[in-house]
Amino acid sequence: MNAMNALSRTPAAPGREPVRVVLAGGRGHGAWHLANLRRLAARGIVRLAGVCDVQPLEAAELTRLGRPEQGTDLGELIERTGARAAIVCTPIHTHTDLALTAAARGADILLEKPPAPSLAEYRRLLTGLDGTDRACQIGFQSLGSHAVTSVRTLIEDGAVGEVRGIGAAGNWVREEHYFTRAAWSGHRRLAGTDVVDGVLTNPLAHAVATALHLDGSSREQDVAEIGTELYRANDIESDDTSCVRIRTSRGTRIVVAATLCAAEAAEPYVVVHGSRGRITLWYKQDRVLLQRAGHGPEERVHGRTDLLENLLAHRADGTGLLVPPQVTGAFMRVVEAVRTAPDPQPVPGSLWYAIAGERSHRRVVDGVDDLVAEAAERLATFSELGAPWAATARRTAVHR
Repeated sequence: MNAMNALSRTPAAPGREPVRVVLAGGRGHGAWHLANLRRLAARGIVRLAGVCDVQPLEAAELTRLGRPEQGTDLGELIERTGARAAIVCTPIHTHTDLALTAAARGADILLEKPPAPSLAEYRRLLTGLDGTDRACQIGFQSLGSHAVTSVRTLIEDGAVGEVRGIGAAGNWVREEHYFTRAAWSGHRRLAGTDVVDGVLTNPLAHAVATALHLDGSSREQDVAEIGTELYRANDIESDDTSCVRIRTSRGTRIVVAATLCAAEAAEPYVVVHGSRGRITLWYKQDRVLLQRAGHGPEERVHGRTDLLENLLAHRADGTGLLVPPQVTGAFMRVVEAVRTAPDPQPVPGSLWYAIAGERSHRRVVDGVDDLVAEAAERLATFSELGAPWAATARRTAVHR
């Protein structure tokens, strides 16, 4: 199911002028935001007033969005257009500065995930925002899913008994060109600046954040211990096949396993293991499967609230923000653990193979699809499961 088609359709308030929005970063994932802006503009909710990018967007990229102002200085563009909201969808290491620039110029912010490349930068973001009256929403779209609320309710109601742990699995495929699409792609650092572009911190960051959120452990202080195992099959600096084991302050064991080197792409999911059953959430599809003793399986697809709409509603009538920066603190603890961990271990060439993709070759790690699923099922790391390519790195890096 296309998540954008399932978004809540809150009508525009009668007589309310469309909110002027500036988009910083119009290509790559920025194209998703352009599509969402078209949807909201058609309903009279927003008007794209400006686009900030190092290369101006072409007219074809701005179809049905009018002729927004363009420039390379976000602060100046906000002032010139009178924008009241800014979407920041730029390289990870620019997030904090651009978000604070937007806030200083009077714009509320939708800031793409991860909010920052380090815990120090995240804390700087929080401190800087505290000095303004601007709202900031972090772009974990999965946390706008009504399915997440449904799973939380099932857990709290004891539908599967006592929670024994939470697993998450992401088997994705990425071709080699993915890691060269931008200067920062596939890097842990760039010219001495933290980037932390890895499978757990960027493409499958939603799996980590959603698992933490389902446990009710979303803030920085909610994490007691983190263990990381980082690997790479591609010729990159960052990790493309990794797992993280988290112990939350409430004692829950969470294991997230993810790869960009799967044999076949699969929908990522989070599974809650209970004493009397299990709940599986496919967070991109907003789909929940409840399995418990004495009942047949129950499956339901939910809607979701768009995070930009929620941000605008927050400013208009005080609606609560779904993903304020404070509820991404636990996720940022994971980012920090990845950032400070030893460099990813290379998967030996004998344990991966290359196959042709649509634009370039892609690398497949032997047996990784099953290992990712098994990690989420058994709440065990790759080395604990005996992965042959993890044999040389059985000591998990632990961060407290």
